[in-house]
Amino acid sequence: MGTQTDGDRSPAAGPEPGDGAAPPRPWRERTTWVPLAALVALALGWGRDLPGAAVAVVGLCLAGAVLSAVHHAEVVAHRVGEPFGSLVLAVAVTVIEVGLIVMLMASGGDKAATYARDTVFAAVMITCNGIVGLSLLVATFRGDRVAVFNAEGSGGALATVTTLATTTLVLPAFTTGTPGPEFTGAQLAFAAVASLSLYGLFVTVQTVRHREYFLPVTVDGRPLDRDGHAPRPGRAATGWSLGLLMVALVAVVGLAKLVSPTIESGVETAGLPTAVVGVVIALMVLLPETLAALRAARGARVQTSLNLAYGSAIASIGLTVPTIALVSVWLSGPLVLGLGSVHLVLLALTAVVSALTVVPGRATLLQSGVHLLLFAAFVFLSFSP
Repeated sequence: MGTQTDGDRSPAAGPEPGDGAAPPRPWRERTTWVPLAALVALALGWGRDLPGAAVAVVGLCLAGAVLSAVHHAEVVAHRVGEPFGSLVLAVAVTVIEVGLIVMLMASGGDKAATYARDTVFAAVMITCNGIVGLSLLVATFRGDRVAVFNAEGSGGALATVTTLATTTLVLPAFTTGTPGPEFTGAQLAFAAVASLSLYGLFVTVQTVRHREYFLPVTVDGRPLDRDGHAPRPGRAATGWSLGLLMVALVAVVGLAKLVSPTIESGVETAGLPTAVVGVVIALMVLLPETLAALRAARGARVQTSLNLAYGSAIASIGLTVPTIALVSVWLSGPLVLGLGSVHLVLLALTAVVSALTVVPGRATLLQSGVHLLLFAAFVFLSFSP
């Protein structure tokens, strides 16, 4: 490759690290002003009863904020490299998602008892079947027709997801300390500490002890170096994108909260189960990860897609359950975490199918179809239990 000229620099590159230059992002760029506009829309609409036209505007701002979040997440990921880049987006979205769940629980009345369970389970099914299935679909439509990833890293991540989901969502349906699918106070405390500890252990393994297990690989198993084709963003550009990523994610979750009353009223009018609200909100909140995973799969970085999918599921459980356990001390009413029989079957089938997908380290269009069918079954049964 020839020497790179100034005109060849990536628009996300910016100045080199340490040069002290101002962030190279003109205000007229869509990825700069759209998150700010979405934040303004959030401030104007917060706490108000929005008419139909306003809800439509909020929806447009929500879509723009999602696309901007994906762009800025990719800039940050390009700077820090994998697997840190996937971790940044997964943790950022999950932290704000936890805040949304707490707000819904605080103002949800009797329906709040199942908000945490419904949202967390929806996140697991969306990530482990929806995002994984779509990523494999995109990757297998490429020239190689086989999606290749690191079985050690993906297998460890899947084992962590399965353990966390079983400990927090399955066991409450079988414990006998309290009537109904609930934990006792001591059981909830144990689940919270165990979830947070396992999440911390996974992050340590992913980023320190065995980082190589979570890097993209080529068809013959060699590390895939795609970052060398474009210069890394400078510190100023990365800091600018990190700040705008936070703004975009706050806007995404906040705007999702604004449209949730419209979703709730629509669900009630249609006579659908209340769990549908959690599914729809989880779909909106996880849009940034979904788009980022698809773009990674399109670039033959399937491992990055799996890092995003499984990392989001792990963060969703590992950060949500401890937070909800702490908040439940101040919130009145029950906290239902145990899944019903239909969801237990879907979770068990997801665990088995996912294990068969990741163990070989290679997947075809068939595995994509199986995961997408499971995701479709989850969505359909949420609307028609």
